[in-house]
Amino acid sequence: MPWTKNDYPNSWKNLKEEERKKAIEIGNALLKEGYSEERAIPIATAKAEEWYKNHKQ
Repeated sequence: MPWTKNDYPNSWKNLKEEERKKAIEIGNALLKEGYSEERAIPIATAKAEEWYKNHKQ
């Protein structure tokens, strides 16, 4: 089931809103590629945090 802005993993609740939106986008893409939720969540988290850090500069 894809994640939405109102339904996402608990571990993303402390991300900044923009980070969370990016994590949802990345996470959904990973799920579509066949990744399991358990694998997609940490990958999407790391990529979203990296994106946010670079995006803000």
